[in-house]
Amino acid sequence: MRIAVAGSAGLIGSALVDTLRGSGHTVIRLVRRQVRADDEHYWDPETFGVDPRTLDGVGAVVGLGGVGIGDHRWSGRFKQEIRDSRITPTEVLAEAVAEAGVPVFVSASATGYYGDTGAHAAVETDPAGTGFLADVVRDWEDAATSVAGAGTNVVLLRTAPVISSRGGLIGKLTPLFRMGLGATFGAGDQYFSWITLPDEVAAIVTILENSLTDNKITGPVNLCAPNPVRFTDFAKALGSALHRPARLVVPDFVVRRLGGEMAEEMILHSQRVVPQVLTDAGFTFTHPDIDSALEYASA
Repeated sequence: MRIAVAGSAGLIGSALVDTLRGSGHTVIRLVRRQVRADDEHYWDPETFGVDPRTLDGVGAVVGLGGVGIGDHRWSGRFKQEIRDSRITPTEVLAEAVAEAGVPVFVSASATGYYGDTGAHAAVETDPAGTGFLADVVRDWEDAATSVAGAGTNVVLLRTAPVISSRGGLIGKLTPLFRMGLGATFGAGDQYFSWITLPDEVAAIVTILENSLTDNKITGPVNLCAPNPVRFTDFAKALGSALHRPARLVVPDFVVRRLGGEMAEEMILHSQRVVPQVLTDAGFTFTHPDIDSALEYASA
């Protein structure tokens, strides 16, 4: 299959491109800088969009990207940047997909769609939650589904925080744990959903390879491991993997004071999400539990 990927320089995108090519697929990369290689094609969601010729013969478009939501406190300006870096590019890609008649559009999304789930295990048929992230993700998904066209199979990748040996969440936490600053945040009973980078990429490849078959996956897909854990158990598991026990407890009010709304929604809210669609499709996770995931990430 000929596949176009936007956001190919990121953690997920770069690993996806390598895996797709290793599986025999042809990948073109949509870049928002000067073209430097034969497989790159320039696009600009703020001006002319995507050159229609770019998608000639393309069987699927994958849209990834967006500024990291945990990179800064959520000032009004940064919250607008979070929205703009997701919604506008998705609309532009969806329009290009519709115009070119591309049969499959796989668009990034996030488990933030469900808001604070408490102890409820959220599945793809559950409604959107409340909060800034839930609002952003709902509008982000609408940008993909409302523009791509009725003849396009749109898949929405509701991705949980990604665990990787190449950075991501664990890359940010590891230095703190190694300094003995590993901690449980808040009460610690809030659920934490996650997925390893290999499982994230394998799931996307499975979706793409099955997209034109009778077993195609469509609509929202929770990309998360099947065994979410409470945050205190995640902290203990990470401390054990790094041989640095997480003995500290940071109270709720301190987390809120340090991180504001970002910390409230990303750390203190409970995100118990399960991959019902992938499970029903028979997908097998390489890292289904937190211990195997952290063993992989810390190797």
